[in-house]
Amino acid sequence: MKYEEWEPYYKAILADFGWTPEGDEAAARLLSSLLPAASPWLGKVEDLIRGRDVIVCGKAPTLEKDMAKIDWWYRYTVIAADGSVSTLLRQGIVPDIVVSDLDGSHEDLLKADANGAIILAHAHADNVESVKSLVPQLKHVVGTTQARPLENVFNFGGFSDGDRCVFLAKEFGAKSIKIIGFDLDDTNVTPKKLKKLKWAKKLLKLMDIEL
Repeated sequence: MKYEEWEPYYKAILADFGWTPEGDEAAARLLSSLLPAASPWLGKVEDLIRGRDVIVCGKAPTLEKDMAKIDWWYRYTVIAADGSVSTLLRQGIVPDIVVSDLDGSHEDLLKADANGAIILAHAHADNVESVKSLVPQLKHVVGTTQARPLENVFNFGGFSDGDRCVFLAKEFGAKSIKIIGFDLDDTNVTPKKLKKLKWAKKLLKLMDIEL
């Protein structure tokens, strides 16, 4: 998705939460300064996705039950939202790609990276300290932002880790997308989280994904 297509949704999200873009833009510049001028891993991300069957893993409590229904994991490219990484690793599955705003277990994120997962590290106004501390430790990293992209920090669309996984899979031409570990109707969450779930549902619908 081109930024010009994404920008109206981004502006609507900012307005809904009462945020401004400056913090996200500053975080993106910081992330850019920590990365090579040209991303060495973006081509590999495309290779892992294009024409492949993809499983996107969210962090809902149903994840382990949903995982048990999947046969032949090796047939899929596994894209994990940050919060699902710990569960996947406990089950012996190293995701191919992790989409993360760095608010999950740093230990497990580093473990996934050490085992070959490509980490799409997402910078925004509220995670600057994690960007500073964690990104320099990652070996396989691609930078992302929800604001205007930079030369080495990309915006494929999406807001939360889970829906950004789907936008990524769509961007690089996945053959099919199977979603597990998502519960967008959970009401036992904070008002802020409820609003994020509302946006996730809206954005997934934009990608022709109905849950």
